[in-house]
Amino acid sequence: MEPTPTVQLTDDEWRARLSPERYAILRQAATEPAGSGSLLYVDAEGTYTCAGCGTPLFASDMKFDSGCGWPSFDRAIGEEPVGTREDRSHGMIRTEIFCTACGGHLGHVFNDGPTETGLRYCVNSLSIEFAPESDAS
Repeated sequence: MEPTPTVQLTDDEWRARLSPERYAILRQAATEPAGSGSLLYVDAEGTYTCAGCGTPLFASDMKFDSGCGWPSFDRAIGEEPVGTREDRSHGMIRTEIFCTACGGHLGHVFNDGPTETGLRYCVNSLSIEFAPESDAS
């Protein structure tokens, strides 16, 4: 059973909060064109959060260059922030990933990752934001 999102907004509230491009991805499960995402080549230290609700999803040490055209991660932060469900759209069976806090579509996860997890979380840049690690201590 899928968890009930803790961040629940009306469709109008989501449209007011998100740009049209982010709304299409997070709320309608669209996909940005391969290679177009602003976070694809970010390699700084920090945390990737949900662009819909701000929930931390991935850490920079989980990111790798998969060559697929979207930011890729080998695992999520813990087991809670990223959920999975079967996706039978586009004539194929895939595993969709979503933010469990708000239900926002993030991308898909595949079992072809190069690290010990064997996973490749393929994430739309528009579904996440990057918070660089602060230099101040």
